[in-house]
Amino acid sequence: MRVTEKTLRGAADLADARLIAREKLPDLERVAARYAVAITPTVADLIAPDNPADAIARQFVPDAAELEAHSEERADPIGDAAHAPVEGVVHRYPDRVLLKLTHICATYCRFCFRRETVGAPTALSRRALTDALDYIAGRAEIWEVILSGGDPLVLSDRRLREVASRLAAIPHVKILRVHTRMPVVDPERITPALARALKAGGKATYVVLHANHVRELSAPARDACARLIDAGIPMLSQTVLLRGVNDDAQTLGDLMRAFVECRIKPYYLHHCDLAPGTSHFRTTIREGQDLMRALRGRYSGLCQPAYVLDIPGGYGKSPVGPNYLHEARRPGQHAVEDFLGRCHAYPPA
Repeated sequence: MRVTEKTLRGAADLADARLIAREKLPDLERVAARYAVAITPTVADLIAPDNPADAIARQFVPDAAELEAHSEERADPIGDAAHAPVEGVVHRYPDRVLLKLTHICATYCRFCFRRETVGAPTALSRRALTDALDYIAGRAEIWEVILSGGDPLVLSDRRLREVASRLAAIPHVKILRVHTRMPVVDPERITPALARALKAGGKATYVVLHANHVRELSAPARDACARLIDAGIPMLSQTVLLRGVNDDAQTLGDLMRAFVECRIKPYYLHHCDLAPGTSHFRTTIREGQDLMRALRGRYSGLCQPAYVLDIPGGYGKSPVGPNYLHEARRPGQHAVEDFLGRCHAYPPA
């Protein structure tokens, strides 16, 4: 039975839908006044009412812990602003740029690293979009453009088609990558017309789905992904490692298997960024490495994402997964660890 027929946009809406207790309203109204709140009917249906520990609720329902900022946390934890040459563009790596088309999402994650900027009801203006595309066209080293935000798929098919067409006209841009949560939070948005709009003539289009728990991959979500893949758009995944959501090997492994079953290749497992008010979501890096060890060898190689950390300050992503190669006791040899933790001698190269 559907919890709601409308997107829930405030603490009172959440209380009416039995997703929060009414006695929590004062604190959660303070959270909602600072950080955007929106939960689509599809997501509300996935949440177990009156259960704040539910893995889906934990991701989307506000929590008073979000008001507790720590000294190491940053408003711009991955340094977008330090690499923004023009409005809407983040150029952190030589061969690719982010093109942030909007600050809007259909549903807002409580751990979002852009939580200080998302939620404003704005999209990139036509003038700003032209300046951004001129920047991309003027730099031949840019091979890939990543549509981000916000969630770019909140925009109309017409707007997305225009952006894809204008990128298609830039010869050195070969790859269009779209980062989205939309197949999970609003599967009906994924239509054949949308798939056509995302295809830039002569370029390869990829869609990267953000999902953190296997229950997010409902039957409608899987159908939505199939519509993109059957239209010729390959899909990858990105997942954030979140305490209380996916920080055990069985849960994480089930999610990675579900991606592969949906023909989505696991791509990134992100260590949770240092965004304000998100400490209750963060694991230690060691815990993340132990989870990656637990996946290795026990789950198919297709199910192995890269565990990465975005270095605060804008220095980019670095892999922080476990290392299986060690110095051997015998000089000149290596010791290689297998997935069961046993070490084996290996001659030097």
